[in-house]
Amino acid sequence: MKKHHLTLTDKDRRDLETLLSKGDLKALTFKRATALLELDRGKTLVAVATTLSVTTKAVAKWCTRYSLSGLTCLYDAPRSGRPTIFDGVQRAKITALASSDAPEGYARWSLRLLADKAVESGICDDVSYTFVREVLKKTTSSLI
Repeated sequence: MKKHHLTLTDKDRRDLETLLSKGDLKALTFKRATALLELDRGKTLVAVATTLSVTTKAVAKWCTRYSLSGLTCLYDAPRSGRPTIFDGVQRAKITALASSDAPEGYARWSLRLLADKAVESGICDDVSYTFVREVLKKTTSSLI
């Protein structure tokens, strides 16, 4: 006797089919939605895992998460991360500073000199020369 792992509600089934028909999904969201539909159609965990090239443990986890939270299981929870310290305005000011004339006694800006001047002029409280390099590296000009 074949074990039926999951039974979707009619609304959830329609929502998943609509979501998959749009074609604009992240790969993992697509796999999760497809797995839920295939499990609802009576396929085994092993068959679904093989079709989607994932482990059976992952498919079982998606099934459990659907049972607990519904279709919100398709999406990842927001991840914590380090917040950005410098906004776009500060980055633009550093780039503009690098585009200006070098200070008296210097032929051109160095990264350390730019970092010191950015702090001195109040663009930011503290900045490393490596961060200045990353900011300038992302510009299309040849400032570094």
